[in-house]
Amino acid sequence: MGLLSDPHCRRALSRLVLRLNTPLCALSYVAGLGWFLALAFQPLAPRTYMSENAMGSTMVEEQFLFGERALSYAREFAGHKKKAGGMPVAWLEKTMWTLGLEVHRQPFSRTLPFPDELRERYMVKGTNVYGILRAPRAASTEALVLSVPCSEGPHNNQAVGLMLALASYFRGQIYWAKDIIFLVNEHDLLGMEAWLEAYHDVNLTEIRSSGTLGRAGAIQAAISLELSSDVVTSFDVAVEGLNGQLPNLDLLNLFHAFCQKNGLLCTIQGKLPRSDWDSLPAFAHSLQTLLLMVLAQASGQPRGDHGLFLRYRIEAITLRGINSFRQYKYDMTTVGKTLEGMFRKLNNLLERLHQSYFFYLLPSLSRFVSIGVYMPAFGFLILVLILK
Repeated sequence: MGLLSDPHCRRALSRLVLRLNTPLCALSYVAGLGWFLALAFQPLAPRTYMSENAMGSTMVEEQFLFGERALSYAREFAGHKKKAGGMPVAWLEKTMWTLGLEVHRQPFSRTLPFPDELRERYMVKGTNVYGILRAPRAASTEALVLSVPCSEGPHNNQAVGLMLALASYFRGQIYWAKDIIFLVNEHDLLGMEAWLEAYHDVNLTEIRSSGTLGRAGAIQAAISLELSSDVVTSFDVAVEGLNGQLPNLDLLNLFHAFCQKNGLLCTIQGKLPRSDWDSLPAFAHSLQTLLLMVLAQASGQPRGDHGLFLRYRIEAITLRGINSFRQYKYDMTTVGKTLEGMFRKLNNLLERLHQSYFFYLLPSLSRFVSIGVYMPAFGFLILVLILK
């Protein structure tokens, strides 16, 4: 500080920086790029761990055995969906009432600033249907959400079936301390945003809703489920939300822990996990996964319905069932047990997830790079602008 306070020293330093400007910029750029590429190495990417004590163990005895019932619900839903030419609102309401849920519907409409790509329409109308399972052991102050987007065609029929089967099973259990909301939203992100805005009594996107909206407690966490096959070979988890927001890392760790417990193959960015971390192909694999996550965040677009929950400080992820790795096959019972275990652990939460990381990069599901490790790389790249 003494040298910088002397005007002669400052002028000398300025002349030195101007004279070496180009070499310093090149050195800073190479250092930033090299640091970023090194993030995929094992020493800079420690193993993930559970920070929240309430979710620190997977010692839960899952008893979900309604796999066949889930497939039956899926077939019924597909038939009524085809007959109605869209969302079978009446059938969903009747089925949820039969399961003992408190059922609500939410008609909504949105005027688009430009026509959509599929039907070239300016006005989108739809209806969200959801059922609330009230917690028998606590007041309705907190809630969890299991959402399924109702997509066109045969997509997500199995997800709706599994959601209804889980609702049927959860209804018979007495240990719930949080309300559980089972939501089927129409028109994907539009329907999800309409429901979230109405639930939180805000209007950010000029979506018009009507009808009486039933509410549960403050939403602690949400899982969006997408399944389009009776057999699942792996689960791909999407974490990137709107404008690059990420959920708390503990929620991702919880999913990974139950996948390992039940033997489910899980991927991130569509990449299978590797065990040989010290080899060059493993480094290239980790670097590719890392870069895909950075690009997904840089796009600013959510990679699933969960991305809109993050705007409201609700931790959420999207789970997509994949049927492409033929050597692995899992039925609906195994998938249901995984979701049951996750909801039972989330039911134990005494406060919002906050102890783990909100800013991170993932070279794989079992390893992470914290913000304190990857920010120097961006610092070196920004230094080029300062030097110029």
